[in-house]
Amino acid sequence: MTNKAKLEYIWLDGYEPTQNMRSKTMVRDDFGGTLDECPMWMFDGSSTRQAEGGSSDCLLKPVAIFPDPARVNGYLVMCEVMNPDGTPHPSNGRATIDDDDDDFWFGFEQEYFIMDVNTQQPLGFPVGGYPGPQGLYYCSVGGKNTHGRAMVEEHADLCLEAGINFEGINQEVACGQWEFQIFAKGAAEAGDQIWVARYLLERVAESYGYYIEYHPKPIKGDWNGSGMHANFSNGAMREVGGKDMFDNICEAFGRNIEKHMAVYGAHNEERLTGLHETQSIDQFSTVSRTVERRSASQPRSRPTAGWAASRTADRRPTATPTALAR
Repeated sequence: MTNKAKLEYIWLDGYEPTQNMRSKTMVRDDFGGTLDECPMWMFDGSSTRQAEGGSSDCLLKPVAIFPDPARVNGYLVMCEVMNPDGTPHPSNGRATIDDDDDDFWFGFEQEYFIMDVNTQQPLGFPVGGYPGPQGLYYCSVGGKNTHGRAMVEEHADLCLEAGINFEGINQEVACGQWEFQIFAKGAAEAGDQIWVARYLLERVAESYGYYIEYHPKPIKGDWNGSGMHANFSNGAMREVGGKDMFDNICEAFGRNIEKHMAVYGAHNEERLTGLHETQSIDQFSTVSRTVERRSASQPRSRPTAGWAASRTADRRPTATPTALAR
């Protein structure tokens, strides 16, 4: 029986316009499973586009910890990247979050494609061709139209065992496309949970000979792209709410299209075309959830109780937004 624990330190690299996850393992003796026991660590930033070769050390600051259900005595440690002097690295978006009181609540709907490593195509796509058209894949059952369920179910179980507030899964509109949902209170917590859930997804895909594609439009033509719909609310929306408040929020969003698009992820113009359940990238529209139109930029809340009554959603972010919960 070993008293050693494996701590997987996870961070985001410095690649642009889309950051990638990196990770490495630290083995610790007599580890009790708390964040306070996780020491600062370092890595070679010249290999991740976060430092020059002559002075390449970057620091990893642990900020969240989850049990790792796939490893014996394992833990997942989400980290911020810091400069050698302890200041936040320019690639450290988490350090810019200003939400200390957890006033904002987030529900993320993460879409993605499962890709076959050998064919470089989404599951269900024949080599050199295409499957049947969209229509029968969404929330489907059965091997003809459903591809990758075993991996998706395993990922859901891992997230739940890790203590992530995982809320659901479904196959999406395109062949080989899926979605999972996360809910969290506070911007930092929401970001930590979605990144760790994505890490587990990437890692479980390795064992199946798959990889995960988050590009907003990996398959050209008459196929849906992938986004990450962001449901959100704050205290005023939950406690006061009302049509006027939600109208004002939506109007403010409509005045800041370019500002939002700049941080909603690369290549979004390929997805937001006005087709395939999207609005055009240079336009903004809203619709009440009571008569929801899938192509709206921002559905407003349904008139029901609880979280559902107090939130609105932005459908425009790609599956890999550069800034969302900030």
